[in-house]
Amino acid sequence: MVKTYRGAALEGTSGVGLVIALYDGLIRFLGDAANAAQRGDVSARRIAAGRSFDILTHLQATLRMDVGGRPAIALAEFYASVFATILKASQAAAPGEFHHAIRCVRTVREAWQQVALDPTVASIIPKDLQTREEKVKSGSKQSPLLAVKASADTASRWTA
Repeated sequence: MVKTYRGAALEGTSGVGLVIALYDGLIRFLGDAANAAQRGDVSARRIAAGRSFDILTHLQATLRMDVGGRPAIALAEFYASVFATILKASQAAAPGEFHHAIRCVRTVREAWQQVALDPTVASIIPKDLQTREEKVKSGSKQSPLLAVKASADTASRWTA
């Protein structure tokens, strides 16, 4: 199987790094949706919004409420809010709403970036969020965060 550049780059990334990569993808798809809305390209807007929904759904589904406590609850509420904003933006074909979602996602992405830079975080990250390289060495299966990358590159099942 031929690896994509992005897929190869993500292989040795930590769980937090994969979350950041998902946020980057979300920002990219939101930008694509905003540009498509600006151009009046309904199909491209729906595809980009759908991919954004896929990433948000994955982020929501992989939250660990048993480990994350209040921050996990706050992230769940954040994801629901962004989901609603994207739905509203897509229905109204409103580039400004997509840009608002991008600003919100960027703010939280920057917080994750700060977490990634903190060396004490590595000691408290659950084992299932360790790097893929460490999992392969230990015989574990691929991280579900890597699996969403592949699904983000395929057509979305959501329409907006």
